[in-house]
Amino acid sequence: MDATATATAAERALDAAERLFYQRGIQSVGMDQIRTASGLSLKRLYQLFPAKERLVEAYLERRDKRWRRDLAEHVERHEDPERRILAVFDWLGEWFAEPDFNGCAWINSYGELGASSEPVARQVRLHKAAFKEYVADLVARADLPDSLGEQVFLLAEGAMATAAITESPSPATHASQATRLLITATRKA
Repeated sequence: MDATATATAAERALDAAERLFYQRGIQSVGMDQIRTASGLSLKRLYQLFPAKERLVEAYLERRDKRWRRDLAEHVERHEDPERRILAVFDWLGEWFAEPDFNGCAWINSYGELGASSEPVARQVRLHKAAFKEYVADLVARADLPDSLGEQVFLLAEGAMATAAITESPSPATHASQATRLLITATRKA
């Protein structure tokens, strides 16, 4: 099979896996369900992803790229460096309000498999480290102390977990307000 057909089949498998894993959880979704949802044969699915764990890794890798790209596109629309920090929470609030929002895919994946799957735990750590680095960069570009980056990152992470549990976008607003207070207090110090 040629590379284009393989890539297309892999995308179909990943589309199905992402939809099912994110909606239902990783452990509750079997390869048969992914086969049915993707329209691929089970043999083809296992040729592409020899183990479910590899499919989970690929799902998290692909989602990470899209998630971080979409966040950066939203944030970079703003000129003011401090406004860019707050724009992170605007974007999170929009994400939390989506009808299919089911929490953070990486927190969910870690909760399900982090203790038993090093490849999944590694993907989660990579995603969280990249997000933390992005937030730290926003803070640095606003000429604020490095320590504020960690605080803003933790506010965003807390908002993600709380929004999933409460099924409300309001944690993004509350975290944004706390961030604004931190920025103001830092500027006055």
